[in-house]
Amino acid sequence: MDIDMSALRAVENERGISLDQLVEAIEDALLKAYHNVPGALPKARVEIDKHGHVVVMATEEDEDGNPIGEFDDTPSGFGRIATSVARSMIVQRLREAEDAQVLGEFSDKTGTVVAGRVQQSRNPHIVTVKVGDYEAILPEGEQIPGEKLPHNTLIRAYVVRAVRTEKGARIELSRRHPELVRRLFEREVPELSDGGLKIESIAREAGYRTKIAVKPLQKGVNAKGACIGPMGARVRAVMRDLGGEKIDIIDYSDDMATFVANALSPARVSSVTMASSGEAMAKVLVPDFQLSLAIGREGQNARLAARLTGCKIDIKSDTEELGRPLASSESRPDAHPVNGGGAVDSAE
Repeated sequence: MDIDMSALRAVENERGISLDQLVEAIEDALLKAYHNVPGALPKARVEIDKHGHVVVMATEEDEDGNPIGEFDDTPSGFGRIATSVARSMIVQRLREAEDAQVLGEFSDKTGTVVAGRVQQSRNPHIVTVKVGDYEAILPEGEQIPGEKLPHNTLIRAYVVRAVRTEKGARIELSRRHPELVRRLFEREVPELSDGGLKIESIAREAGYRTKIAVKPLQKGVNAKGACIGPMGARVRAVMRDLGGEKIDIIDYSDDMATFVANALSPARVSSVTMASSGEAMAKVLVPDFQLSLAIGREGQNARLAARLTGCKIDIKSDTEELGRPLASSESRPDAHPVNGGGAVDSAE
């Protein structure tokens, strides 16, 4: 009973899988197959010589159970089993080697953005993306709602993770992860990688709108202007990568009242009063004609502002405040008047 050693050597030369490792794996698998044969002895080993000849050597014991030697206990018809096992082990080791290569390639890409082309997929809920020589998946829950991705479309996506599963290596991408926005801006804005500014926080509703708060780290750097770019070129490039998603770029402030006012852009804010208890709660007053803009369609603007600042925001119009005109900010020491609704640019 022989195994084709030339096939194993070809695998070693072409795929870099050690011949000794292949032989050892086949011997282990054959031993398990032997123990499933009726009458198999508990103490045995499988040996494959350099010519591919397979022998099952069982341990001979005396009356006291002490080993006294070995004898050939290769079952009849075991050659067919050996051939099948060898074939399956080669396939398994090749798959493991491919998985290791994929995982090794993407182990340092987790948390980065990659570009790839959309491929056809049998599963309508999962988008397959060809990234270099590898295939990654974009699960339904990580797709931008309503986005159409025809075959061969070039997209950029955030690498969530690369893991080994029962079906092999799996590279998972995301188009709705908030960090995708950060990485896309880092590609377009040199000041982010140079340390001139940073994105302090991000709030995103994928496919609809994103707010990012930017902060200069070097004197003289216009954080907002750098992210917008000449004639809005930089922010528009990011918006294109996100399928036209709207992006608001605002100035971060260590003063929470100012930050909240900025975050509510494009609405103009009259004043912001922070909770005296020290809780992250803000009472915002806006002119009557700005109320719907501050809240946004279905509450989106207020919701994103709250997530961006980490502050609970209660928005009211000037005349809604207790049914009477708002007292002047000078008579309210905890109220912060804001002119022009904060210096906020909105990419429409």
